[in-house]
Amino acid sequence: MRSRFKVWPDVRQLCFRKGLLYGFVRFFSTPLKSLHRTASRSLRVGRFCSVVNMSSSLQIELVPCLRDNYAYLLHDMDTGTVGVVDPSEAVPVIDALSRKNRNLTYILNTHHHHGHTGGNSELKARYGAKVIGSGSDKERIPDIDIYLNDGDKWMFAGHEVHIMDTPGHTRGHISFYFPGSGAIFTGDTLFSLSCGKLFEGSPEQMLSSLRKIMSLPDNTSIYCGHEYTLSNLKFALSIEPGNKQLQSYATHVAYLRNKGLPTIPTTLKTEKACNPFLRTSSAEIRQSLNIAATTDDAKTLDVIRQAKDNF
Repeated sequence: MRSRFKVWPDVRQLCFRKGLLYGFVRFFSTPLKSLHRTASRSLRVGRFCSVVNMSSSLQIELVPCLRDNYAYLLHDMDTGTVGVVDPSEAVPVIDALSRKNRNLTYILNTHHHHGHTGGNSELKARYGAKVIGSGSDKERIPDIDIYLNDGDKWMFAGHEVHIMDTPGHTRGHISFYFPGSGAIFTGDTLFSLSCGKLFEGSPEQMLSSLRKIMSLPDNTSIYCGHEYTLSNLKFALSIEPGNKQLQSYATHVAYLRNKGLPTIPTTLKTEKACNPFLRTSSAEIRQSLNIAATTDDAKTLDVIRQAKDNF
């Protein structure tokens, strides 16, 4: 039986068929850690395929790196220009490029953490690619060549890219928004069903960053830095169990991860409906965490973040 509520990305974007979704019985009868280990072991580049936005000449390919990181290869099909977003390591990116005999022109970094920049130096040395990152954090981006700041517009081949300051996880975090393709690369600011830990920023900063992203069209595809959705899901359900949209998404996520398939991209519409960090006004979440109705959204986000950190 098909669910009437579909918040996940259009299945036509993915090169595999989805059968009937597994039910909650299967999901909750399997320990979360066991599911996550199985999914992580099956995370292989060869299992994935290019994700193509059919309204644009921009092709996006997920490249699994390390244990649960994603790098993203960007290929402009008109000019052959290729970029990579957040290469935590070089070898999987090189392998993906070699399979299609492509060069690399740009390396785009959302922030300085090694899990997002670890492949910069090797890839730059091999391909002569230009490294792009935040101007406010240029001292911490390895081999940076091009500095971009909030509000800047940069061109990737024929695609306009809007630079959005999205601090909170780190002070110099940026996101890359491709309005023509309806895609944003959010690094560790926004995950499916969560946000990044507040290592260098404040709840107020993170809230502001999330609201910037929330202002984009609902059909925007979210490409984040990690495959954390399954672990994020259990926490989200624990504080908002009555959310019907979240229940539907949970079934979908469990199905994908049981198959070793990515849950990314998600959509902004999905996240608005299901992600507790975008739902600070939810009465059920506030009641679950004993947050007063009069508490402001920044403090509420802080309480949700602390609860997630200790979950």
